[in-house]
Amino acid sequence: MTRWTPRPDGGRPSGRHCFHTWTADPSPLTGTCTACAARGRAPADLLLCLTCGHVGCHDGSPGAHATAHFDSSAHPVARTLAGDRTWAWCYEDEMYLDPLERPVPRLAPRPPESVWDYPRPPVMREDDREVRVEWAGQVVAETRGAVRVLETSHPPVFYIPPRDVRAELLFPAIAERTWCEWKGSARYWDVIVGDAVRARAAWSYPRPEPGYALLAGFLAFYPSRMGRCTVDGEEVRAQNGDFYGGWITAEVRGPFKGAPGTRWW
Repeated sequence: MTRWTPRPDGGRPSGRHCFHTWTADPSPLTGTCTACAARGRAPADLLLCLTCGHVGCHDGSPGAHATAHFDSSAHPVARTLAGDRTWAWCYEDEMYLDPLERPVPRLAPRPPESVWDYPRPPVMREDDREVRVEWAGQVVAETRGAVRVLETSHPPVFYIPPRDVRAELLFPAIAERTWCEWKGSARYWDVIVGDAVRARAAWSYPRPEPGYALLAGFLAFYPSRMGRCTVDGEEVRAQNGDFYGGWITAEVRGPFKGAPGTRWW
């Protein structure tokens, strides 16, 4: 896998956040653009699809077969095959990407946190770690602006700002709302990628109670209903049960509410 970063001056006509900063490293399927080769042409500028390895001529070449491949496949990112400088273009989010030459330094291990030291009523804590949610081969959300909600006996729940969630993959769930005595009325969301559906996989508080106004519109995801959830690259373990949706990471200590027999903890 390769980690990319959006180029500061790389043009973002859509104004969107890029959700494709991790890509595969496929081998090129061919040494040139086959569509051009069939016409007796050998374009100098080639792009490699970072999903399947397709090779097509760059947009600056007549025909733009790399773009035609994206239009037919929806594979979002292609990188240059030129040897002088490595860069990529995200067709979906309309921006240039540069390789992240040095990995983002990991912070020192976080001190252990016992969920029995968390307060009740719960508190909110901003968290600048990279939080990522994946489902059906797509990045559903990615942020460094999450808010953790900490409550006695529960693993933290990470709430992600709406700007960092792919809204086109979320659909209102057909289900009754639930009520939190602290945060108020929650609504639920289905996550749908193509034919892959996860019902009631996320929730939000459109109009939270005054003490939790910071969470308005933020999205939380059940890690048990997503393909993969990570915090700074660490894969999250899901809290037991189908209701609470806590995220268990290495520093969090239990025992945790949610397992059979813990309802009245």
